[in-house]
Formats: sequence, C-alpha cells, structure tokens
Amino acid sequence: MPASARHHRALAVFVHCLGILAAAPALPAVAPEAATAPRPAAVTPQPAATAPRPAAVTPPPAATTPRPTASAPRPTAVTPPPVAVAARAPAAASAEPTPPSAPPAVAPPSRVPASVPPPPVTVAVATESSPAPRYRIHVRNVGNAPLDTTVRQELPSGSSPTAISGGGRSSRSGGSTAEVTWRLRLPAHSTTTVGTALTAAAPGQPLTAPACAFTSDGTRPYDCASATWQAGGAPAAEITEAPPWRRYPVLLAGLGVLVLLSALVAWVWRRRRGRRVTAAALAGSGTPDGGRGTIYPRAASPSPSRRRRTPPVWLLVGAAVVVVAGVIGTAGWTATRQASSIDTQKQPTSGAWMGTGVSGPVGVPLRESAFEFTVYRMSCAAGAASGSGAAPAAGRRCQATVGVRNVTGAEQPWHGQLQRAYLPGGRWVSTDEPATRAANLGRDVFADPVAAGSRAVLPLVFTVDGRDPPRQLELRSGVFSAGVRVQMP
Repeated sequence: MPASARHHRALAVFVHCLGILAAAPALPAVAPEAATAPRPAAVTPQPAATAPRPAAVTPPPAATTPRPTASAPRPTAVTPPPVAVAARAPAAASAEPTPPSAPPAVAPPSRVPASVPPPPVTVAVATESSPAPRYRIHVRNVGNAPLDTTVRQELPSGSSPTAISGGGRSSRSGGSTAEVTWRLRLPAHSTTTVGTALTAAAPGQPLTAPACAFTSDGTRPYDCASATWQAGGAPAAEITEAPPWRRYPVLLAGLGVLVLLSALVAWVWRRRRGRRVTAAALAGSGTPDGGRGTIYPRAASPSPSRRRRTPPVWLLVGAAVVVVAGVIGTAGWTATRQASSIDTQKQPTSGAWMGTGVSGPVGVPLRESAFEFTVYRMSCAAGAASGSGAAPAAGRRCQATVGVRNVTGAEQPWHGQLQRAYLPGGRWVSTDEPATRAANLGRDVFADPVAAGSRAVLPLVFTVDGRDPPRQLELRSGVFSAGVRVQMP
C-alpha cells in the first residue's frame, strides 16, 4: 500500500489507543484507584479538566497532513498523561461529596443509682443503765467548716423530760407529741454531746427516743439515730416471764392430781377398815358355852356371800368433775393466750406477698423484703406554698423523716405512690411527690434506685385533709412486698 495510507492507518491506531487510555480511568474497575489518589493532586488539575477534550479532538485534523505529522507521534505521546490525569480528576471529584462513614454507635449508659454524698453532720444515740430513762446524743461535724444545726429528740408517748442538758428546751411537735430541741454551733471536726432524762409512763417498759440533726432552719435532716432504754439493762423477756409454779395450767394440773390422790387414799383406808371389822365379827361369833361342844349337833347354816367393795359413787363423780374442769380450764387459758397474741392490724402475708409484714413504733428499725425503714418523727402543720402550689384550704402538709437502708446485694427502686399515710376512719393518702421534691431541694428521691447497702435519711411529705394527723404509715419497696407499718403516737 502507499506510504501515505500506512501513515494514516498508524495515526488512526495511535489515536484509538489514546482514546482507550483516556476512557480507562472512568471504568468501574479503576474507580478505587481514583479514590486513593491524593486530594491536592485531584484538585489542582480541576481547571484543566475541560481543556483535554479539545486537545483530544485536535489530532484528527492533523491526519490530513501526513508528511509533517509523520514524526509527530512521539512528541504527542508525551501529552496523554495530562489528559489521563485530567480524566481521573472528574472521578475523584465525583467521589468527594461522599461523606466519611459515621463512627460506630455507642450504647447508652446503663442507669446507675445516684450516689448520695455523706451528710456533714452525723448523730449517735446511747442509753444509760439507770432506774429512769436517760439518753446521750452525740452530734459530730465531719466537715471542714463550722455550721449551725438544730437537734430534735422525739419523746415517747406518755413521757416528759425531767432534765435537759446543753440549753435545750421542750416543746410540742405539731401539737401532738413532745420533743426536745437544741440549737448548736458545731466547730469543724468536733463532737458535741447533749442528754435528757425522762419519766417512764409504765415502770419497766422499754422506751425508744429517736433524735435527728437538721439544717439551721430545721427543715432538712442531716442524719438521725435512735436507741431503746431498758429498765436496769434487763431484757424484757426476764421481766414478764412468770415462774412455773405461778402459771395457771400448772396450778390446775397439780390440784387435779392432789384430788385424785386424796380420793385413792380414802378408798384404800375404808377398804382396810371394812376388812378389820369383818375379821373381828367372825372371831367373836362363838357358841354360848365358850366353845365347848353340845350333846345335840347344831344345824349347819350357810356362810354369807362376800360383796366386792367398790369406790363410792360420790368419789368417782367428784374425781371426774375435777378432771373435766382441769382440762377445760387449761384449754381455755391456752386459747386465750394464743388469741391475745394475734395482731389484728397485720395484713395477710401469704400468696403473692413477698416477705413478712411487721409493725412497730416510731424510732424502731423495721425490715421487709428489700429495705429497712425507720420513721424518726412526724410533724404536721398548716398547708403552705410549695413547688406544686398552695395546699388546699382544708388540707395540711405532714412531713415524715424516714431512714431507708437497702439490705440486699443489688440496687432496688421504690415508688412514691406505694408509701401511704392512713388517716382516722381507714382513709389513706400517698406521698405528695411535688412537695417531697421541694423538701429535698428539688431532687426526686424516687427517680433513681437505692444502691446496694446504702442508707439515706429523707423527708416524705403527705397532704392530708382535716385536723387529725395520720395514725399509721405504710412503707414498702415494691408492689408485692409485705411492707412495714409504723404506728404514730
């Protein structure tokens, strides 16, 4: 073929190769190479990305001048790399709007019970071994700065103070129960001791008197404690237990045995006396001649038949009456003791209830399935404004200072609707949660579970109607818990 045709064909093959090289970066298989190219190199050729297309079109016109362009293929072989780089730039530019992959999702943190900071003031109550009830209250400031506090000791029902130390004064809490109040200034890291002596309502009866340390205004408790005084330090079981010979069943049984023994002795004595009389009669029934024989024999007489002697009827009837009376008396006394030991205020604890329901007075720790509750005091006043607004005209706010201890090995939730105050007549009200939140400085004490082994002293507020204070508090950890019941004085 002519030389010009060969040059044209070689030029056409070369142009097709350039086109293939320019289109190769746009193929899907080469897309990852464009993604790995550095961003500055892909950005800088961006203005020249439109220029390669005219440069790629210019070679076909050069095909009309075979002679001058015969030696041009080699110089033009150097120009494709910019075209290839420019062709790769759109691929990199098209991949740039793709945002980077998001970091893996982080699981939300688990609900951890809120840690309650230790109180700056701690309270400890101890009793003395004395004929009359005496208490010592130790108030300690564990902080680094001095602070003012108000200490209140709740007095048992029916007792009154006979001696108060440290400048305290006696007053009435809510017009129902008596209390002793001290206003103390506690230096940093110091302990102050105050005490009281009370009159016992009943000799030998145990008395429990709790004490609490409040803020200077007397509204929010720092810490509380309680102690029970025993007469002479002797346990209550030794005082109330009677000796065996003074118990009614033992006395009745002894009386019955004594009557039976007396009847037996009388029967034996009468039987022996009858035998002696018969023997004497037989011995003195001889003939008139002194036992000497007669000429004419005496006709034989039949010997009298002997009857078997039995105890008299009156003895048998009396013994039976004594035995029946003893059995009836013992059964009646036992049934009376068992009936008197039944607490009619307890709710049934079988079936779906968890644990055993217990009852007790103010200041005594009472344990249920998960918590140990201690009610230290109850104070009722007229309704006042709080976070939820003013109380009703006929209602009052009663604030109970309650200690809560988690006795289990895991965190335990509790709910305000399960804590109830029972009013006279059987009516009850649940915790006023907005007022309780306001009394705890805006903290919702029911929002977080109670940590394992932790203890907290919290004010719980109940809104009641009428003038009568609550007669009983019912506290529980869960819906199916038997709970505890605290009798108000």
